[in-house]
Amino acid sequence: MEQVLLHIPQSKHSSLLVGMENNDDAAVYKLTDQTAIVKSLDFFPPIVDDPYYFGSIAVTNALSDIYSMGATPLVGLNIACFPKTMSKDIIGKILLGGYEKAKEADVVIAGGHTIDDPEPKYGLEVTGIIKPGYEITNNNAMSGDKLILTKPLGTGIITTSMKNGKLKNDSAIILNAINVMNTLNRDASIAMTTIGVNSATDITGFGLLGHLYNMLKASNKSAKLIYNSIPIIKGTIQLVQENTPGGTLSNKQSL
Repeated sequence: MEQVLLHIPQSKHSSLLVGMENNDDAAVYKLTDQTAIVKSLDFFPPIVDDPYYFGSIAVTNALSDIYSMGATPLVGLNIACFPKTMSKDIIGKILLGGYEKAKEADVVIAGGHTIDDPEPKYGLEVTGIIKPGYEITNNNAMSGDKLILTKPLGTGIITTSMKNGKLKNDSAIILNAINVMNTLNRDASIAMTTIGVNSATDITGFGLLGHLYNMLKASNKSAKLIYNSIPIIKGTIQLVQENTPGGTLSNKQSL
């Protein structure tokens, strides 16, 4: 997609504080000297079998883009793609999971849009607010900064192993991964904005190396990772040794 966007004009406006230029987590648009809106959207197909947790995790993931910018999410719109054959009960559980996670975050789901799609997908468009100039972007990393992960790695490897039938849905490692994915990054965002950081990003689909690469490229910096210091969900390494997921290979390309 990055190669495609190179040939597409980028929107420019004096009020657009953060746009597409650095692959940041959200867009920031200034309304007044005191208020800017922060907007993002994210949706994906099921990564767990339980429909309620799928909905809850999808909303948690969408909200993370706003939190990583140091902003406060306020309102969301459902993005729902479901096949006509999917039962109303399952769809209801997905939407309930999303609603209850949004409620936990004090975010109002004000509506949304649904289309017929053979492969189910769900997520959220989110709008938040921040004071202009206080947004935390991915292009301001400084020499000497320490990299801090707020969650352990391994959820992608674990969920892929589950899809491939290598793990049972109720296994401890799956339940642990669900807990990690289902935990809001709100507290981490509050701590980040209270203490003050130079740069931040949300580590999701492109993994640690992919998102770190974007930050380093945008900041014109390099980084050193100490393997033994990286938090990893227990049991993940064994799964990698048994089978290397595609996401791991794409992660390697960022080296």
